[in-house]
Amino acid sequence: MSGPVRVLVVDDHPVVRSGLVGMLSAEDDLVVVGEAGDGEQGVALAAELASDVVLMDLRMPLLDGVGATSAIVAGDGGTRAAGARGAARTSAPRVVVLTTYETDADILRAVEAGATGYLLKDTPREELVAGVRAAARGQTVLAPSVATRLVTSVRGERLTGREVEVLRLVARGLSNAAVGRELFIAEATVKTHLLRAFAKLGVDDRTAAVTVAMERGYLPGA
Repeated sequence: MSGPVRVLVVDDHPVVRSGLVGMLSAEDDLVVVGEAGDGEQGVALAAELASDVVLMDLRMPLLDGVGATSAIVAGDGGTRAAGARGAARTSAPRVVVLTTYETDADILRAVEAGATGYLLKDTPREELVAGVRAAARGQTVLAPSVATRLVTSVRGERLTGREVEVLRLVARGLSNAAVGRELFIAEATVKTHLLRAFAKLGVDDRTAAVTVAMERGYLPGA
């Protein structure tokens, strides 16, 4: 990615928003392009401001963080505006949930909605900033306790048919975007299937997932 990462902060608490804006604005490679106090406003601004990453609170009025995440990932905010770098933006921004809640249900709902990351509000500054940068690169960002809960919640479950389909295409060398086109699903949905497959297989990357899936007989002849 060329140029600074464009960040939108969505949180219904003004003091929290102000703190996040100040923290992120202090970084040379990050620029806060806007703030929103509820989910509906967040969805509209994510498109209008051509943000790269949206820091999303979970519990908000009008539209909660899960609903807003789903709408943003699906591109429901309308045609994305031209970014500061002059080119029309067509891809949806990455959404990183930033919340005080870490129940299994909250985590799974956010991941299934297409969130790229799930961090907690007590995350140290340097880890939060690093998480924003990683999300902008398309990497999954999870607080350690969240990752543990996610793995525990799905450990022992068998891969679903769709997860196997995704891994079979990954084994062929397809990117997430290409897998999505092949299966007629959104790229964010592909990432969700991969994340759940990683947890079930006890791995943390695509190569290991394919290897373990083959060892367990999910991908015969792959």
